[in-house]
Amino acid sequence: MRKLQVNVDIVGPKQDIAVLRVEGFIDSDTSRNVSKILEEVIGGDKSKIVFNLEKTEYISSAGWGIFMGEVRSVREKGGDLKLAGMMPEVEEVFKMLEFFNVLTAYESAEAAIQAFK
Repeated sequence: MRKLQVNVDIVGPKQDIAVLRVEGFIDSDTSRNVSKILEEVIGGDKSKIVFNLEKTEYISSAGWGIFMGEVRSVREKGGDLKLAGMMPEVEEVFKMLEFFNVLTAYESAEAAIQAFK
């Protein structure tokens, strides 16, 4: 089993932005953990979410499905789900699947956080 670590930080002047720093692999085994953490964040009344993917080495279809599946619910709450700092291999799949039509990607977590202001 490949490792996965997810840390959540609450940031912003209003403490209303959740930054999920994901390290490792999001695959069919670990995607359940990511989904559970995201559900907890959304259930904790946070709808402005940044996935910091600087240390995410791989995202499977199950992982991409989490992002695509939750983006509507956070937008309905007045927030958004943003991706940041993708490694070239991850970004290549993001572009190939044309997810840029639904999700916005940023060079860094800081840029994604600033986009919420």
